[in-house]
Amino acid sequence: MSDMLNWLAGAVGGTYGNFIGGEWKPAGDKTSQIFNPADRDQSLGRFADSGAAEVDEAVVAAHKAWLSWRQVPGPDRGAILFRAADLLEQRIDELAFILAAEQGKVLTEARGEVGRAAKELRFSAGEASRIDGDVLPSEKRNGFAMTLREPIGVVAAIGPWNFPVVTPVRKIGPALAFGCSVVLKSSNLTPWSAVKLMDVFRDAGVPAGVVSLVLGSGRAVGEALIRHPLVRGVSFTGSTGTGVAINAEAGRRLVRTQLELGGKNPAVVLDYDSAATIARQIAGAAFACSGQRCTALSRIVVLEKDAREITEALEAEMAAIKVGPAWQAGATMGPLITAQHKASVMGHIANAREDGATLALGGTSMEDGDFARGHFVAPTLFTGVAKTSRLALEEVFGPVLAVIPVGSIDEAIEVANSVEYGLAASVYTNDVNLSLRFARESQSGMVHVNHGTASEAHMPFGGVKASGFGAYSIGHSNQEFFTTVKAVYFQS
Repeated sequence: MSDMLNWLAGAVGGTYGNFIGGEWKPAGDKTSQIFNPADRDQSLGRFADSGAAEVDEAVVAAHKAWLSWRQVPGPDRGAILFRAADLLEQRIDELAFILAAEQGKVLTEARGEVGRAAKELRFSAGEASRIDGDVLPSEKRNGFAMTLREPIGVVAAIGPWNFPVVTPVRKIGPALAFGCSVVLKSSNLTPWSAVKLMDVFRDAGVPAGVVSLVLGSGRAVGEALIRHPLVRGVSFTGSTGTGVAINAEAGRRLVRTQLELGGKNPAVVLDYDSAATIARQIAGAAFACSGQRCTALSRIVVLEKDAREITEALEAEMAAIKVGPAWQAGATMGPLITAQHKASVMGHIANAREDGATLALGGTSMEDGDFARGHFVAPTLFTGVAKTSRLALEEVFGPVLAVIPVGSIDEAIEVANSVEYGLAASVYTNDVNLSLRFARESQSGMVHVNHGTASEAHMPFGGVKASGFGAYSIGHSNQEFFTTVKAVYFQS
């Protein structure tokens, strides 16, 4: 605890500008502050509040760099990314401390995020040597035909505040592997991690201009990026509403998008040997990052006969969660990102009560002692939640779980699919036929059998319905977004 506090005391208070063309640019007169979510009076630093001029400078530099970067052999591009992954691990303590300070997640989760970023970056590095192409028979005598994959050009990467290290890496890594250049717009709530990521890529040997960072608001920087004529792809992670607006704007220029959006992810409990084991899996997937994850479990759909036992097991598991700031010994769940977001989560809790759900645990704003300095909400569990209620249908993006009892397996699957979202789903059963049925019938992009909604560094990540659009990220499916197909005909 004291080591982190001492480190933070010496590290906060800096002023940071944009990283453009391989150089750090002064922040200028217009800056904005960010604050520690666990201590809203602690300013962590000032960051450039940029606009269209800085975006144009970065995109033009990225386009110029791309013209040469695309010619670098794939294995050589991959070698640079492997070095970047090594640097992430070497700097894990600094990155985790910064991430925890600006985002709020506890140190264990912050270190896990940096480690996961290194894993995903190594997979992307290998992808540089796995770019597909086909040789096909020709209709003509003495001819043959082939397809090539070519990088699309400059990619605008727009990241979220909940995973400020791994999500930018998830966009930058494959972009560089496939020969694109990137201009990153990080969340203006968590820009400090993005600043440190630029140093990682620079020190790994990424050429000047291939990766740039422009700091600022979504309205000023994000919109300018999406509209820039040299940007040929937009990879965005965030809310569904913002993603729909981005897709509409990009579509006017026929620019492709890769959208990772919201979720209302179910855990469907059909049968089990141990309620405690299932509760442990669900709680881990529900309350990591204080529930501020697009893949967080937020609904438990359970047969009526098992609802009480599962609820009691969840209560026991949740009682062990220790809420506190990242540096507090033993803390397992941190604060929410801002006072505004905390108010939104508390509004969902009030709506659940109004709609007749039973509050089994939590439901309170934590404001005693040191908690008053941050944006803390107690882990919350509602039971008897009606399947058509607001809590059952709306994304909360906070530490709130809803237990929805159902009368049959058919109803369980129907309820799981009854929301506008379709990102991830978990099913718990010992019956292999039931698990296969759920995998087939679940309207989600990712199905997890007998475990929480944690993805893996080589598997495609994405959703359907209002949870995503475009090629899935992380896995080899990224090739569909970052490259375009060229058909080539030969005749001798």
